[in-house]
Amino acid sequence: MSTIWKPSVTVAAIIERDQRFLMIEEETPDGVRINQAAGHLDPHESLIQAVIRETLEETAHDFTPTALVGTYLSKFVSPVSSEEVTYLRFAFTGELGQQHEQPLDTGILRTLWMSYQEIVACQERHRSPLVLKCIDDYLRGQRAPLSLLFTHPSILGS
Repeated sequence: MSTIWKPSVTVAAIIERDQRFLMIEEETPDGVRINQAAGHLDPHESLIQAVIRETLEETAHDFTPTALVGTYLSKFVSPVSSEEVTYLRFAFTGELGQQHEQPLDTGILRTLWMSYQEIVACQERHRSPLVLKCIDDYLRGQRAPLSLLFTHPSILGS
């Protein structure tokens, strides 16, 4: 009997304002970590819907994606549990919208606006090496149109 390998599909929002990036500080099994607003793709949603939802849940802000910064395949091994997981991450940039009066998602301690230098200085606290890689790609101007992403209507439950 063979095991079926399935990467975990995640999305992330790279949001910059006044040369600062909107980051979250979150409680993880490996301790408190810094990340972009990010999370897993849920059943019956598109990648765009997922990044909008995750940004709202983790930052209490609306988010309108305008471009795909990149796709990233990586393996992560937890230093605490030694669990190995493969992630397929889709990072988006876009416009930050209205802030809502709502609690942040479970495990999110707070949001932070951090400069690039501050983000680089705390790499040991990043949720993964992809945190900085996505920002570096964003700063290099790497962008792809959202039209590259296609979601078949059957995925959305239609």
